[in-house]
Amino acid sequence: MALKSYRPITPSNRYKLLPAFDEITASKPEKSLCRPLKKSGGRNNRGRITCRHRGGGHKRKYRLVDFKRNRRDEVAKVLTIEYDPNRTARIALIEYGDGQRSYIIAPKGLQVGAEVSSGEKAAVKPGCALPLSAIPTGTTIHNVELVPGKGGQVARSAGQGCMLSNREGVYALVKLPSGEIRKIHTRCYASIGTVGNGDHMNVVSAKAGRTRWQGIRPTVRGMCMNPVDHPNGGGEGKSKSGGGRQHLKSPWGHVKGQKTRQKFKASDAFIVERRQDKKKRR
Repeated sequence: MALKSYRPITPSNRYKLLPAFDEITASKPEKSLCRPLKKSGGRNNRGRITCRHRGGGHKRKYRLVDFKRNRRDEVAKVLTIEYDPNRTARIALIEYGDGQRSYIIAPKGLQVGAEVSSGEKAAVKPGCALPLSAIPTGTTIHNVELVPGKGGQVARSAGQGCMLSNREGVYALVKLPSGEIRKIHTRCYASIGTVGNGDHMNVVSAKAGRTRWQGIRPTVRGMCMNPVDHPNGGGEGKSKSGGGRQHLKSPWGHVKGQKTRQKFKASDAFIVERRQDKKKRR
């Protein structure tokens, strides 16, 4: 994937870096694999805002993506590489021998006309899905299951990939994108390769309007509010005593920066090595 820059004819084009969409081969999605997508505006079933800064945005249709890859030992052909407004990765439309079509996450290097399959005897090449027991160690994988048969849950966004480092009995040691090393059952399936569209992290919108098109509303700093509206609000100007500069808190008064993971969790038994903080990595 390449990024396209613009001549700064207008202020909105000054720092704009947007996808060039060179890899996209179809402009319209497969109609049979699209579903309506209702927007909640961040509100729950009682009409109360439970997730702030959401609302508006362009109308979308949801694409049904096959994360399970249930059709074993059947070869499918890649028809198109398409844009999906609901995720950062690109999706690939594949067709099986009986005419059934489905979407999969498009890994880096997958081309139109390529053949992909799922099963223990599938080839170790981008787009194919195999159980962890059949994948060679050191292979980069994505769309990794955590529970056999549940479907891929890990490494599904643009540019993400896991590393199959080792196997111990019925468990495989997989290094996740966060740096965490985790035990995953060898019957769990994973797809070969790294998720495509790796330059997504370098995209620069350059204007607030494009963020609104994505359904994201503005975020106002708590320091700019009054004490009645936010714990960080108030004070005469940028006050360091009365208000505005006390310890960072959420709108509900919870101190930020603390770990939110539960102390005792069943999945702790499967974590071999915790992810490292960004400060320690440097």
